[in-house]
Amino acid sequence: MLEYKVSEDHIGVRLDKFLKKTLASVPFSHLFKMIRVKKIRVNGKRAKPEQELAAGDVITVRGTDEQLLGDRERKPPPPPVVDLSELDILYEDDWILALNKPSGMAAHTGSGITGGTVVDVVRAYLGNKAERNGFSASPAHRLDRETSGVIIVAKRRPAMVHFTEVFTEHKAKKRYLVLVKGKLQNQSGLIDLPLQEHQQTAESRDRRGINMQEARTRYQVVCQTSHASYVQCTIETGRTHQIRRHFAAIGHPVAGDPKHGDFAFNREAKAQWGLKRLFLHSTRLEFPHPEDNRKMVMEAKLPEDLVDVLKRSGLDQKAPPPGAA
Repeated sequence: MLEYKVSEDHIGVRLDKFLKKTLASVPFSHLFKMIRVKKIRVNGKRAKPEQELAAGDVITVRGTDEQLLGDRERKPPPPPVVDLSELDILYEDDWILALNKPSGMAAHTGSGITGGTVVDVVRAYLGNKAERNGFSASPAHRLDRETSGVIIVAKRRPAMVHFTEVFTEHKAKKRYLVLVKGKLQNQSGLIDLPLQEHQQTAESRDRRGINMQEARTRYQVVCQTSHASYVQCTIETGRTHQIRRHFAAIGHPVAGDPKHGDFAFNREAKAQWGLKRLFLHSTRLEFPHPEDNRKMVMEAKLPEDLVDVLKRSGLDQKAPPPGAA
């Protein structure tokens, strides 16, 4: 029989997720069966897969160690090769790690992405401190692969729980710098345009139609020419590709955007201004700290390659005015 005592870092974690992580060699379906037939108990009582754990809870799992833990002698796969020179740390404490992520670095592995991610680099940097009480350091929010700038990594499970609420409830303030096609009619404004849910399944669309989500982007022009506008944005919601989709929708797509952009404009920007990537940079992120809710502000300057694009395009490269939208 195995026995586990729940630590503070696992407060609020569902029993089934705790077991899936702890007993990775046991098929998930078998774990559910063990809960159903009372071979897994919490504090000696019948358990439910969805129940949330509390500090001090004792989980007992009936079965032999060999059956439950599997073959611990098998060699784990080698860790991906990472380049720690790409790690630009803005801030670090026992709870969080704030990075200035370069363009081209994905936050997680995914389709066609096998290594060199924020996860890989951070865990290589932290070494044996990357995992704490069963939780591995992970990005606390999304930032597109081609978008550069501020990204926060949670080093402890309570920090991840905190940031899940912060970003879900829109308690963080995000500021971006972006170059868009053409001259905007107004110096500032609000794009209030619902966007289709990015990850809605075909089954869901067939059953209830396209799910539209509210999305609001505020912008202020820093400087512009007849060809392009250098803009500062804040987003009041956090939809996938929100800034890119919003500016494309109003006829001013983001420069260098291969998915939502203007391909002819992108070719011209590359040939004349040397733009080789998406011109979108997360320059400032304000949020409450997970330990005591104190105000934290992380800032990352515009990368030199984008500064050079502004110069070559005839746009003023000065920093946005303090406190602007």
